[in-house]
Order: sequence, then structure tokens, then C-alpha cells
Amino acid sequence: MVKYEYMSKLFKRTKILATIGPAVDSAEKIEEIIMAGVNGCRLNFSHGTYEKMDEFISWIRQAAEKKGRAITILQDLQGPKIRLGQIQNNHHDIAEGDEIILDYAMKEHDGSLTFPIQYNLAEKVKVGEPIYIFDGKIRTHVTEILSDTAIKLVAENSGFIMSNKGLNLPDTDFGGDILTPKDLADIEWGISRDFDYVALSFVQCADDIEQLRSLLRSKGSSAKIIAKIETKKAVEDDAYLEKIVEASDAIMVARGDMAYEAGAEIVPIVQRKLVNFCRKHAKICIVATQTMGSMVDSPIPTRAEVSDVANAVIQGADVVMLSDETTNGKYPLETVKELKKIILYTQNHSTVAPIPEDPQGDNPNYDALSEAAASLAERLEADVIICQTASGATARAMASQRPNLPIITVTGDQRVANQLALTYANSAFVRPYSVNCGVDLARELKASGYLQLAEGHDRLRVVVVSGDRDVAGTDTIKLREI
Repeated sequence: MVKYEYMSKLFKRTKILATIGPAVDSAEKIEEIIMAGVNGCRLNFSHGTYEKMDEFISWIRQAAEKKGRAITILQDLQGPKIRLGQIQNNHHDIAEGDEIILDYAMKEHDGSLTFPIQYNLAEKVKVGEPIYIFDGKIRTHVTEILSDTAIKLVAENSGFIMSNKGLNLPDTDFGGDILTPKDLADIEWGISRDFDYVALSFVQCADDIEQLRSLLRSKGSSAKIIAKIETKKAVEDDAYLEKIVEASDAIMVARGDMAYEAGAEIVPIVQRKLVNFCRKHAKICIVATQTMGSMVDSPIPTRAEVSDVANAVIQGADVVMLSDETTNGKYPLETVKELKKIILYTQNHSTVAPIPEDPQGDNPNYDALSEAAASLAERLEADVIICQTASGATARAMASQRPNLPIITVTGDQRVANQLALTYANSAFVRPYSVNCGVDLARELKASGYLQLAEGHDRLRVVVVSGDRDVAGTDTIKLREI
């Protein structure tokens, strides 16, 4: 473990994804967090205008070019986020036993217990199903479908509600209807901006992923898809959950809504299952929600947050994500720096936990080559693994092995490099293709000081995974000393 400490100072293997918002609303602040260690930027389409998103995209790409690194830009769709409408005086008290009506046809709240809602639940819910309002602060269940647009609920506890607060419906089946008119408009706009990933909210089954993939491909987009796991239906059966992982390119463990939908107690277990499934199938796993939540208002994280992040690193997650910390927090730059410190310390002082099954990616040949390359690199005390790839498949297979050293990827496609920016341990560089482009890049990075000799080494030891793209793709492992 000590042998790799000098490299670990440069290469954190678990990546950082930051949500962009008001707290970093300038080119300078976005550049700061990218220079501090952010590998990808999430744009949340629940908020903000297209004009503001264009500004963010421009600033992110400028910062990436200045740093000389690939940076992922992610479009996160709102999905069927069901919210109340505007409530009179932005506050209404609810007493236990109150009968509440939610009416999609209501335009303006009149102060009664009938409230406007931004989604027609009468078409979806059944009598007896629970509905949790305002992050679960008001728990209700459906007692009657009153009309084509209105439903009646009974409150199970007292509290209050406010305008535009969200609802969770853990037992309601949306029947594949999770792309809203807003999502479709956002997808259309996003395709012209060439997002690297599109995140789909409230995924319930693998078919939801295929529906989005078909839509993207029909419009000429090569964006990869992140399935946000946050519904009760998605997590109630392991085989069902694994099929969602297989259908996706990446998974986001959306721990906030998952806790409301399925119970907070299940979240740590589901997180571990998802990390393992993603590692098995060579998919990216993003651990999200309140990773450093206290740093919205505090310059230091809590001990529980440090343990939470460290646990994600030990489990082998590809990415940890920041949300409110970098959108509305007082200390966005400090949060990124603290998060990087936790990742580096953990990877330098703990091994990644094994998974029950060997990785089984899309290409068995790549799996076997990657396993052999990782074993060879460890046995020969190599300093770095170099992957030559056209599509990114070789690099993803290599990362699924969770080697204990950096992976440098060389590709001729900027899009592939951007998508690999969130992949475990990968640093991607864009260079013209040649048979020896991996070795040439290693020489270049050594000369620049980016790759350094380990103590006791007089030459850089490199394991190169490559092949002739015009013949058989990746099929060769080479050991080179530079």
C-alpha cells in the first residue's frame, strides 16, 4: 500500500461529482472547484433556465480546457417529481385526521383543505396507497378517487405544508410514464449541448432505461444513461435491481428519496448491493445525497460524514456526489478539498472490499485481459496501467478490477474521454490513434512530471493494454520500462 502513496497524491481513485448552482455561479468559482478535484459537474434540471445552463456549460468547458483534463457534464432530468401547487400564504396547518383533497384541475388555492397539485394523481393512485408530503413530514393515505382530477387523503399526523413541496408515493406504479413533457423538452434541448450523461429520475424498471436510450439514439445522441435508484419498486427485489444496473451505463444511489420511498433503514444495504452490482457489470456507481451535508453551513464535515464517504471508498464506489454543498452551501471549495482529503487518506490506508462475484462486463475477452493486466501490474510492481481505447470499453473493464494504482487512458475521442472522467481510477487523455499511442503518452507524462518514478525505480514501469482497432480491438498486454 505504501508503494503507491506518491501516486495517490496525484490520483484519487474515487471521483468527485459536484452539482452546479448559485454557490458557484461564476467562471472563477467553477474553475476553483475543478482545480481542487472535481471530475464531473451535474446540472439539475429541476431548477434553472436554459440560459443559465448554457452559461454553466461554457464555464465548465473553459475550466476543463485550462486544466487540461476531461470533465464530465451531466444532465439530471427532473422526472415525475410530484409537487403541490401554490398555497395561500405559503403555509397551511394540517391536523391528524384531516381529509385532504389534491386536485390537478384547481388553479388557485382558496384557503381550504383542497390543494392544487402539479400532476394528475387521479390517473395513477389506488385507494389505500400511502402519500408522503413535504419530505415525509405529513403522512397520508388515499381514501377515495373523487374525479378524473381529484383524490381524497386522510392525514395520519399533524404538521404543516407549504407551496411547491414534493410528494413521495412509494407504492404507486407509474407504469413506465416517467418521462414528463418537461423532461422531453429538456432532452431535446440537451441533445444540442452534447451532454456526456443523462440521469433518469425515479426509475422503476429496466424498460425505463431502454425507453430513454431509444429516444436518445433516435435523435442522434450518444449520451450515456444514469439510472437514479430512489423508488421502492426498484429496490424491493435483488434480481429486478440487477437488471436495472445491467440496462444502465451508470447508477446513482439517490439516498434521499429512497429513504422517503422505502425507509431510511434500507439505504446502507441497498447502497452496498448497488456498488457490488456495478462493479460486477463494469458500470459506474455514484453515491449521492448528504455526503458532506453539514458543510452547507459549516467549514468542516461531521465525523459521521467522514465515515460515510470513507465507507463508499472502501466499498469501491466510482463517485461520490455533492448536491446542496456546492449549489447553496457557504463553503463549496472547502467541501471539495475536504472530500478529496477523505478519499485519498482512505484509499492509502485501506483496501477496496472484495465483491462476491468476478466482474462480468459486456465483453468477456476484455474482462479476462483486464484481470490479467491488473494481476501482472501488481506482481511486477508497475507504476501505472495505460489503456488504449476507442470506445472506452477497455478502460471500464480495467476499472472494474479495482487495481491499486492509477489507470491512464488514451483515446482519440474527446466524448469518450469526458465520459470516462467519472470512471474509477481513470485519467483520460485525448491523443491521435497509433499502435504505440499508449507508450508515447507515458513518455510524454513522465517528461512533464505528471507520472513520477517510485522510490527504488530507475525507470517508469508501465503495463499497456492495447490492440489494433482495425483488426480485433483490445487483445494485447505489454510491459514497458520508460
